Amino acid sequence: MAPRTPPEQGLTYADAGVDIDAGDALVEAIKPLARSTARPGADVALGGFGGAFDLKAAGFKDPVLVSGTDGVGTKLKLAIDTGRLDTVGIDLVAMCVNDVLAQGAEPLFLLDYFATGRLDPVRGAAIVSGVAEGCRRAGCALIGGETAEMPGLYAGDDFDLAGFVVGAAERGALLPRHEDMRSGDVLIGLASSGPHSNGYSLIRKIAAHANLGWTDPAPFAPGRNLGEALLEPTRIYVKALLPLIRSGQIKGLAHITGGGITENTPRMLPDRLEFEVDYASFARPPVFTWLQEAGGVAEAEMRRTFNCGVGMIAAVAPADAEAVCAALNAAGEDARVIGALKAV
Repeated sequence: MAPRTPPEQGLTYADAGVDIDAGDALVEAIKPLARSTARPGADVALGGFGGAFDLKAAGFKDPVLVSGTDGVGTKLKLAIDTGRLDTVGIDLVAMCVNDVLAQGAEPLFLLDYFATGRLDPVRGAAIVSGVAEGCRRAGCALIGGETAEMPGLYAGDDFDLAGFVVGAAERGALLPRHEDMRSGDVLIGLASSGPHSNGYSLIRKIAAHANLGWTDPAPFAPGRNLGEALLEPTRIYVKALLPLIRSGQIKGLAHITGGGITENTPRMLPDRLEFEVDYASFARPPVFTWLQEAGGVAEAEMRRTFNCGVGMIAAVAPADAEAVCAALNAAGEDARVIGALKAV
């Protein structure tokens, strides 16, 4: 077949499906969102080729940097299907900042990566508004990011969202403190807001198996539809835990993500210690009961797929347990003793 003759004016990027003007409009729309996340060390101004952060202005004297990156997973598909796009950005930030927090670091700044097949400035701004809200909740600055329009790679309104966070801790203050951990140390669980951002491939399969659509009433959340209830954002634990990390009362933290309590808790422990958790010691949110019953999911599978109601676990000395729980609850968390460490 002979090649077609290009139009007289020549082909443009827009003819290939990439709208530069839409990208420019999105950048303008999100500038005030980014500015709302400014904090000491970051004077947020988008438009350059990189973002800068002043560690001295943030109050650090001899810092060690801690970085992390993550996404939202197939929870994005639920956001796309329902058209509710303003919460998955909170999930993105939470998945990133809770990880560096588990290393004892204060999240300082985040950059996001938003890729789609067709860039719509209104949809893009809704997504980034969630990222900005998550940054405000975490006390970190949104200092930059990347927007990519890639027709042919993403179908329809599909998109992907990823983030990269940098945090810092003073040298010698990183977690976990293996040398201080002892048999008998107490495990404190901080309640989750639901499945957070893990297990959504199974969640979507269970909803389909139950013949429920996203606009149907949620069996576990009166007054809400299923899609809305399942898009409940991941909880961000930074502001409640940072003071306790800096006071030295926290020996270790485990962010409970994919793999659940069973696979994430050992990540903070030295080889000489193992853990015991009393699953009856904390309330399991109704969403997990529904998922287990509707999907016929075995208890062992529930525990290794979902957080089952605990989004973060802290290891503390027995003498500090009561004070730590009280401080966390006063900061708005639902915290309680759920287990202990023991010698292997």
